[in-house]
Order: sequence, then C-alpha cells, then structure tokens
Amino acid sequence: MELGDRKLRILQAIIDDYIISAEPVGSRTIAKKYGIGISSATIRNEMADLEEMGYLEQPHTSAGRIPSDKAYRLYVDRLMQVKTLSTEQALFIKRFYDEKNSQLEDIISQTARVISDITDYTSVVLRPQLNKILIKRIQLIPIDQAYGLLVVVTDSGIIRDSVIRLPEGIEPGYLDRISNMLSERFANRSCAQIDLEVIPDMRREIMSNRDFFNNIVDALTESMAGRDKKEIFLGGASNIFNFPEYHDIEKAKTFLDILEETEFIYDIIDKLGDNGVSITIGEENEFTEMQNCSIVTATYHVGDRMVGTIGVIGPTRMHYSKVVSVMEYMEKALTQYLTKLYGE
Repeated sequence: MELGDRKLRILQAIIDDYIISAEPVGSRTIAKKYGIGISSATIRNEMADLEEMGYLEQPHTSAGRIPSDKAYRLYVDRLMQVKTLSTEQALFIKRFYDEKNSQLEDIISQTARVISDITDYTSVVLRPQLNKILIKRIQLIPIDQAYGLLVVVTDSGIIRDSVIRLPEGIEPGYLDRISNMLSERFANRSCAQIDLEVIPDMRREIMSNRDFFNNIVDALTESMAGRDKKEIFLGGASNIFNFPEYHDIEKAKTFLDILEETEFIYDIIDKLGDNGVSITIGEENEFTEMQNCSIVTATYHVGDRMVGTIGVIGPTRMHYSKVVSVMEYMEKALTQYLTKLYGE
C-alpha cells in the first residue's frame, strides 16, 4: 500500500491537529477543519489504511487516532514546513547576545533559559568541551618569592589556573622562558593533548630544577582535570507539566528524576549532536528512558570547530517546526557570539 497525496494530506492534518489539541483526531474533525474536500467516510477509510501501515494508532475505543513515531518521522522529513522566527523573537535573541559581556558559563546557562522560554519545552545546553577547545597560551606568573600561578588560556576564553611552588631564587625571566616553551609546544593543540613527559628540550631546560618540573606537570594535570566533566545547563525543567502527557504525577516525576542524572542526559545530547539540527523521535532513541520523548539538537561552534551542543526535550507531540526554527537561529546566534569573542 502506497502513501498517495490524499493519504499524506490526511496524515499531515491529523498530526497538525494532534500537536495543538493533544486529543485523538477523528474523521469528522479533519473534514470540517482542514478543507480536504472529501467525505468523512472516505477519510475514515484512509485513516484505517494509515493505521494498518503503522502511521496511526488508536489509543482506546473512540474513533479518534493519534500519530505514531513513524508518522512523526515522515512528517519532519517530508511534510513539515519550518516556520521563520517572528521579528519579536529574533530581536529578543539578538538583544540577549548584544548585551552580554558575562563569563562564558553564565552565557551558556542563560542560553538554556532563552531556548526554554521561546520553545516552552525543556532545554539542555552542554558545557563547552575542553577536548574540542585549543590552547592559546600557558603562562607562569610569580605571586611572591615562594609561589607562582600557572594559567592556561584557551581559544574559547576558558581560563584554568593552579598555584605552584617556585624554586628558591628564581628570576622572572626564567618563568617567561618556561612559559614561552610551554606555549610554543601546545599552542593550537587541544587540552587533551597535554603530555609534558614527551618534551625533551623542556626536560633539559628544567633538569636543574626537577622538583619544579614535577610541580608544573602536577599543576597542568590539576588544571585540566575537569576537561572531561560532563556538565549540563537546564532551562524550563518544569515546562513538562504544561503538557497533558505529563499530568500523571508519576510520569512527570520520572522525567524530572531523569533530568537530575547529569551524565546520562549529557551522554544522550552529546551522542545525538551533529552538525546542523538533528531530530530523534520516541523509540528512535536507544535509551529506553527517553522513548516517550522527542529530542531536537544542534551544535554550537567557535569558528569552524564544534565545542558544544544545545538540545530541546519534549513529548513526541512536539511542535517540531517551531522548535527547529528556534534551534537553527540559536545555533547561529551562539556560534556568532562565541566566535566574535574567542575566535581568531
């Protein structure tokens, strides 16, 4: 059985209506509201075919049908028309970034709030991943005669610092030479590529201060220890209560409990994140805990390099066209902002 034009129009009408109403859709509703130009009886027959083909489901004994995950996949791939953000929404996002001069993590956390406010769903933004961020400079700065500060600056504006003990009688020029050597060796490498044990020229330079060399190694290791930290920023976690699917307290509680599993949510969003906007619907998700949800993700960049992922989680009855338009716009706006701040 093939999906002809009439079946596609009926299926699109059912999906559009169900996204708005959250109520099973009957043939009479389609005939009255969507001007397809065919009788209720014919629509009923077509709906029966669509159910047999796996595109519709009948939740109970009423005449109404609801879309299946298969139907939503067809919808987003072939039928959906992505809406352009309203002028008001676009200006809101533009002003948000134009007015920002905060720390990076504050910008990322507030980005999650903006996404949830506009979409009305729960948003997730992954912390920029240091293994995808490049080192710009490593600098040793004297604090006093006994201690110095080792500072690692990345091209995403993330600065890591650690206090180290200095050798007695060390001169500031000596620290500058070591800083230049470190910077020259690791400039434009990822934080994950730090390995001081393979720098013979540096080992020779610091051989007379073996303890100092070890202090530098320890400080760099400590400074980069959080590079694989799986941190997420959530926006609008309570938005899930706005949807009839989650009026069941136990179901809503399960969803909120899952959101508290930071590493789990991080792994889901990180795995789904790809260049451009990606949509995962219901049972397409390999994690059973999320198979009654849809997840829309997009990646953000510094220049051409992907450093993090943004995501929206909601019921499979998601307003996909609206969410995709928001994600496309936010992806570009956040990338533009970060590149302007931290790009070469």
